[in-house]
Amino acid sequence: MAKDSYFYALGRRKSATARVRLVTSGKGNMTINGKPANEYFAESKYLLAKLQQPFVALDQVDKYDVSAVVSGGGHEGQTEAIRLGIAKALVVMNEDLKSTLKRAELLTRDARERERKKFGLKGARKQRQFTKR
Repeated sequence: MAKDSYFYALGRRKSATARVRLVTSGKGNMTINGKPANEYFAESKYLLAKLQQPFVALDQVDKYDVSAVVSGGGHEGQTEAIRLGIAKALVVMNEDLKSTLKRAELLTRDARERERKKFGLKGARKQRQFTKR
């Protein structure tokens, strides 16, 4: 491996898409859309902890730098898209880590999507109140 080699992966969740670069010679820095992760997700420590889950599962915290470009969705969906991208990039880097990440349920894409609004209804399923008389 070269000194500044990196591994790329794509993560998705709902309408959020994250393109993740994992740099092997790092110190645990995480940048999202050009900002540090703690600045981008400033309002929630929970989301920052969610980003670290693949590294915590492998006991490799602060060994890699992560650079992510994410678009679409809200903060929660973006976080889960980045988390999936990180896990996939780790598997591209080392195939032996796949079983550990799979057991931690970090390699599966959450397929749940928003249901569309239907014609004649107020929302996806909400209807007008039925009056009997």
